[in-house]
Amino acid sequence: MEKTRYSDSELASFKAVIEDKLKTANDQLDFYLKQMADMADSTDAKIRGLDDGTGTAENERILGLAARQRKHVQHLENALLRIENKVYGICRQTGKLISKERLMAVPHATLSIEAKKKGFK
Repeated sequence: MEKTRYSDSELASFKAVIEDKLKTANDQLDFYLKQMADMADSTDAKIRGLDDGTGTAENERILGLAARQRKHVQHLENALLRIENKVYGICRQTGKLISKERLMAVPHATLSIEAKKKGFK
């Protein structure tokens, strides 16, 4: 019979990996937010050697990085919820288990390689 979900011990090991990645992701997000706050607090970007265009481009770059990081944090938090609900690792398209190798590489994955190859997003 084909396995339909990961065992509690397997889920616990996935949870540890995700919590570690979540801590790193939150630290990175905090770094970006601090950079944005520092730039906003600076009354004159030219003092730091940035002209108006460069300062604006840098603000937009950091804002983009922070937004991307926020999204990554949300995906990891959602993965933790799926672990709590014991549905973690189940492909949302095929209903089959996502391989352990894929989940270790991309712990917030919700699609199996099979579903990804079919073009699901």
